[in-house]
Amino acid sequence: MLENFFDFLSRHESFILTTHDNADADGLGAELVCDRLFRGMGKTVHILNAEKIANRFVFMDPGEKIAAWDQVKHGELPEKSALLILDTSDEYHIGCIRDLIGRVRETFVIDHHEPNQFSTLSGLIDSTASSTCEIAVEVLQAAGLSLDQDTAAAAFAGLSYDTGSFAYIKTTARSFRAALFLIEAGVHPYTVYRELNESASTEALLLRKLIISTMEIHAQGRIAGLIVRKEFLESTGANIEDAEAFINVPLMAKKIVVSIMVKENREGNIRCSLRSKGAVNVSKIAQQFGGGGHVTAAGFRSKLGITETLRQVLEIIEPLLEKL
Repeated sequence: MLENFFDFLSRHESFILTTHDNADADGLGAELVCDRLFRGMGKTVHILNAEKIANRFVFMDPGEKIAAWDQVKHGELPEKSALLILDTSDEYHIGCIRDLIGRVRETFVIDHHEPNQFSTLSGLIDSTASSTCEIAVEVLQAAGLSLDQDTAAAAFAGLSYDTGSFAYIKTTARSFRAALFLIEAGVHPYTVYRELNESASTEALLLRKLIISTMEIHAQGRIAGLIVRKEFLESTGANIEDAEAFINVPLMAKKIVVSIMVKENREGNIRCSLRSKGAVNVSKIAQQFGGGGHVTAAGFRSKLGITETLRQVLEIIEPLLEKL
């Protein structure tokens, strides 16, 4: 698979790097690693996402290399560039960047999620990897290149984020080898941990209070459901991305094996996040709604209301638990 990637790299001189909308630490970190890789190979690179980087991840990009797509500023780039999509193989999850696919010279994917059967994109997809940052670091090493401290820290943030600080089920020796490479490049793990986990705003804490108050337990205590309403964001002043980590709170209970969180942003758009301890493959559930992810972490957009979205997901998961 690496050969296919390096063939792609050799065919072009200019590249646009992007990741899924609502970009997380793994997608952003992988973008920055690949930016270093491509520049080290003498290529021209632009990191362009559908949206600006979320406040909680701004620390990853001190050089401000990551930008939001702007038709006026970037409109002439697609026709002379190839497109590398990181941390998703689904063109419907990259926002307005999807419109560039028919304009760029070629599209390639680097991803670690389970392949979506409806995706038309291909590339370096390894669902055994813990994160896209893990793959990106391995590719960089194969090219014989090193990382500066800032980029290594961004990659370590992505690796930590998608492994749950090296605790999730897909964490393997590969993950620790990548981590060692990054630490040897100058990363201080606690500094990254503090930025990811100890830098929340007071508004985010108030949002957590409201979200936890909505928690309901289903399926004889094995499923937890959480709700985020746009009114919560308005009353606390928090952002929708502040809610992401709270889905893991119910999994602290030994008996709960699946956590569901249905979120409504300020515009009224609905997303559903799913987490599992492994007994239920939530990626397969998300794919039924046009989404995707991992066995233990997945999500999808919904055109239904909050209550109906939660009801439909419960109707699928509850029978699965009864069979276990």
